Amino acid sequence: MEPSAAETRKTAAPHKSTANQHLNEDQGHWLLAKMGKKVLRPGGKELTMELLGKLGIASTDDVVEFAPGLGFTAGITLAKNPMSYTGVELNEEAAAILRRKINGPRREIVIGNACCCPLKSGTADKVYGEAMLTMQADHRKAEIIREAHRLLRPGGLYGIHEIALTPDAMSADTKKQIQHDLATTIKVNARPLTRAEWTAMLEAEGFAVESVITNPMHLLETSRIIDDEGFLRTLKITWNILTHPKARKRILDMRKVFRRYGPSMQAIAMVARKK
Repeated sequence: MEPSAAETRKTAAPHKSTANQHLNEDQGHWLLAKMGKKVLRPGGKELTMELLGKLGIASTDDVVEFAPGLGFTAGITLAKNPMSYTGVELNEEAAAILRRKINGPRREIVIGNACCCPLKSGTADKVYGEAMLTMQADHRKAEIIREAHRLLRPGGLYGIHEIALTPDAMSADTKKQIQHDLATTIKVNARPLTRAEWTAMLEAEGFAVESVITNPMHLLETSRIIDDEGFLRTLKITWNILTHPKARKRILDMRKVFRRYGPSMQAIAMVARKK
């Protein structure tokens, strides 16, 4: 049986942390943002657009986004003019930036943890989050998915955009090595799962998976950056990286790890319906 909102907050409270209240520029995604990169999703803008297409956000929908970050996807969502939009952002600095971009009737950014949102149960038609479950321990992944289930009305849709390991039969040792090397280079405790494991986790929390889309993990490849950012912004990002030696070394190290494990990693977007 699904726990009540009060029970969810009570059980999740000991895990709440203030670690992300301020930007940590050592973390790979914020380092890239500092260099001017706006699209920080594993599968790029292409997979984000496909995810939103499968969610089918309409003017009658109440939408919740977990960890909107710099607001790239929020901007696309708001262009669809949903009935309401709420971004749940733990990082206070990111929330302050978002509030300058996102305002108006029934548009808000609230400070909160995706595992225990300060929102009422059954108030959303669509919930989504990108590039955030991968960065959580497995028990926290489950808590966040459970929270999405709590927020959604019956039949509502939940979308995720994350990193998947492949094949499903990957050995535990190989998985552990990839997770270790990712965590070391991007300075975040990255814990990607296989497609089968992502599916099982969603199903265990009361969802039925309806769509699965994948894309190569080419976040730092030139062709993907141009596609995501445009040619002129790519030039700006390149210049920023070239003129910041410490950042350049970190970003090249990240790209090296992404390339090393390219055959074993992919970006994955999944849409699941609340049963």
